[in-house]
Amino acid sequence: MNTVCIMSGIPGTPVVQITNLSSAVSSEQMRTLFGFLGDIEELRLYPPDNAPLSFSSKVCYIKYRDPSSVGVAQHLTNTVFIDRALIVVPCAEGECRPLRLKKQP
Repeated sequence: MNTVCIMSGIPGTPVVQITNLSSAVSSEQMRTLFGFLGDIEELRLYPPDNAPLSFSSKVCYIKYRDPSSVGVAQHLTNTVFIDRALIVVPCAEGECRPLRLKKQP
């Protein structure tokens, strides 16, 4: 049985993409903020915390254990975090190539 997240419109996706992130944000800060919304299975921040170059913004992918957390996470869209308004959108697993998600049995 396929579950559909009403908020996202993508059947059962457990992944969100967060864009417009401050270049000062860290993986730990993202895990703390989005961890309140559900159990995080995997988190990837690009460029990573230890990147040698500086970028004007970052992108984060978060995979939740429960796909229903995606709809809740979307409510953080337009929340100002550090110095920018977050953009949170669902991301189908096949579209999140940078995340290299593990296959579920």
